[in-house]
Amino acid sequence: MACGIKEGIMAVEIERKFLVRGNQWQKLTTSEARVRQAYLASGQHSSTRVRITDNQKATVTIKSRRAALSRVEVECAVSVADAEQLMELREGGLIEKTRWTVPFGAHVWEVDVFSGDNAGLVIAEIELDDEREAFEQPSWLGIEVTGQGQYYNGSLARHPYGRWIATQSVLRAS
Repeated sequence: MACGIKEGIMAVEIERKFLVRGNQWQKLTTSEARVRQAYLASGQHSSTRVRITDNQKATVTIKSRRAALSRVEVECAVSVADAEQLMELREGGLIEKTRWTVPFGAHVWEVDVFSGDNAGLVIAEIELDDEREAFEQPSWLGIEVTGQGQYYNGSLARHPYGRWIATQSVLRAS
């Protein structure tokens, strides 16, 4: 098993998340990947997920639980067969999405178009080297949702976006 850390050095992910407006981003894409992921454990301090990409690559990832700009992350490669078995042990639902790569300015964005129980949700993410790093914001970005826990995949597995929309529709109708 190969893990994404060097001995004694814990990886830190610095990421900002935004909702996406419209579809202008689609003409800028350079690649796409089909992603399925499930959460094996979510505790007070960390979450553990298994992810399969394009039915060819699989990883197990442990991330610090806090939904914030910077999080500790360790990722290990596993076989797709092992990942499929681990998915059966999941807590909550399955996250299904297509991840599009969108270069813009000096950075590369990842735009996640969710399907299944989270259909209708589109989130753009950018990984940064520093929390204060400046970046150009494309016109198709909506509001920033960094740090808003309900937009993180672990939460979406337990409380799918589709239920939010259904609840909001019922509340508006009453």
